[in-house]
Amino acid sequence: MNPLVGGPFAIGMLWLRTVRARSTGRLSPIIFLLLGLALGPTAAAQIQRQDFLISGGAGRLHVRELRDHRDANAKNLILLHGGGPGGVPSFDLPVPGYSLAEDFAKRGFRIFIMDVRGWGSSTKPRAMDQPPENSAPLVPTKEAADDIATVANWVVRRTHEKTALLGWASGGHWACAYGSRRPAALTAVILLNTLYSVNAPWELRASMQDRNDPEQFDRHAGGYRIVDGSGLLRRWDASIPAADKSQWRDPAVADAYVTQTLATDRTASSRNPPSVRIPIGYQVDAFNLSLGRPVFAAKDIRVPVLIVRGELDFWSRPADVSSLARELVNSARVETLTIKGGTHYLFLNRPDHGRSQFISEVLRFLI
Repeated sequence: MNPLVGGPFAIGMLWLRTVRARSTGRLSPIIFLLLGLALGPTAAAQIQRQDFLISGGAGRLHVRELRDHRDANAKNLILLHGGGPGGVPSFDLPVPGYSLAEDFAKRGFRIFIMDVRGWGSSTKPRAMDQPPENSAPLVPTKEAADDIATVANWVVRRTHEKTALLGWASGGHWACAYGSRRPAALTAVILLNTLYSVNAPWELRASMQDRNDPEQFDRHAGGYRIVDGSGLLRRWDASIPAADKSQWRDPAVADAYVTQTLATDRTASSRNPPSVRIPIGYQVDAFNLSLGRPVFAAKDIRVPVLIVRGELDFWSRPADVSSLARELVNSARVETLTIKGGTHYLFLNRPDHGRSQFISEVLRFLI
């Protein structure tokens, strides 16, 4: 059963929160249309899904829209993936109770799931059709921020309303880079498990550094990485502090996560085992952030910001949360939240392992 149906959220988690307030494309044809019925907390919600390809990025950017067509007052929210799977495998899995996008659509939001160039169903850079060693790391923060701008402006033209933006992991620092441009389209930013420019220990740094110069990213890393199904789950499995992973994660969610991700790469079946290509420009930026090298100016972000971190996250660090909150000096409102026991994948885990709490806190912040 969907934990959002039929009453208050079942939040069995302890949490910490701080609050600071200040006074201060063109559409291609629709690929397909899906209709689904689901019960909402107060009335039945009819969720409509539409997929679009809009001009931008390396050619076309994929956007999936979810909305209750009867809700004329729905607020816009863009969901932005990180450096793993693209948008749909992250936010709209076809497993009852585990589509974050659908949960928000049932609660008064018009959702737009986007794929940055190189991810999901967006056009991949031409270099991704060549061996990875033939190119430098693909899709740096600037290009990702450009794609966000393209999608946000399209959302405004489509709906005649501004939009909030939720970024997961690397999607968070991409969202901040876009927000630092002071875009007129943006109303708020929500960050989940996001790195910031803090020179502090980071467990992934050693796997990315150059063997001859540890202060620099690996010069031989290439333009993209290739990940099979087991690789997509490796970090997730390791982050769950239980031998039986099904205690924290529905096995159907793990299966759908892999299947949906592999389906976004037309070349997946040409490799054995099937695998997906993922640009690694985000890794360069993450490596630099972990050493205190900024990729955006926090002081230039003016909209309200909610920073959420799972206590057990392997990607972000507690210092990222406190430092970013402190340096968002011109944001209208800044809130931070630590979800006790939450992992990097908390919104894909079972409801009582951070999912329900995350959803309720995002709704509280935005409504």
